[in-house]
Amino acid sequence: MKSVKMLAIAAALVALASSTAMATPSTQIWIPSTDVKGFKEVNISIDNYTRFSSAANAGVNSYDVGVTAGILPLEKFKVEVGVDFLTDGGQADRDGAGSLMSKHPAYLNFKAGIPEDAFFKGMPAVAAGMFGINTASDPLSANIAYGLIAKTFPVIGRLSVGGYNGAERSLGVKTNTGVLASWDRSMPEISDKLWLAVDYQSGNNAFGAVSVGGSWAFTQNVSLLLGVDVYNPGQEVLYGGKPTFTTQLDINF
Repeated sequence: MKSVKMLAIAAALVALASSTAMATPSTQIWIPSTDVKGFKEVNISIDNYTRFSSAANAGVNSYDVGVTAGILPLEKFKVEVGVDFLTDGGQADRDGAGSLMSKHPAYLNFKAGIPEDAFFKGMPAVAAGMFGINTASDPLSANIAYGLIAKTFPVIGRLSVGGYNGAERSLGVKTNTGVLASWDRSMPEISDKLWLAVDYQSGNNAFGAVSVGGSWAFTQNVSLLLGVDVYNPGQEVLYGGKPTFTTQLDINF
């Protein structure tokens, strides 16, 4: 449903110890999805992540403008590539030196995938890729590689599960891997324009989060997602910072 990347931004650590953001392929709310753009399909996304708290340890707000495009002329095997301009607006510039995120705002991502039922009835969707590939060196290049499978069930909706592995220099030694999981569903009982989702990324690192939100399609090609991200829930140290309210505007061509 949601094609961004955004953000997975929603992927990099900023100079602040407790702030994050993602450079993003087609996603759910926070994590990647198994959706992949078709040949010559282009998505422009404008994503904002605004903290609910103004505390010193809340983390910075982040802003992302991304372009994702499908590049492979095949129906059963798709590939997309993307680039994001991600910044914190200089909020982490507390010593006058400027934040790393604002100094190196370009992030790359790519994904390959096979849609559901591609080769036989009942086949799950499969996707793999990377995001958070920064043009700078440490510690911004999270270099998160991931894989996912997804299946749509009647009434229930689509369930996705997978895992990821990122650079230890960014996500921490022995804390750079985790699980990806999500549920999403169109809501025709209410409106064909409404889509809801919940996603989860495990890991005692800056990307671990639970997110919930919904999207409304104003037209066939324009939609707006509103959601909430709670980082590292249940952990003593909130590596991702305080919860954020996210808005994600998607324009498809």
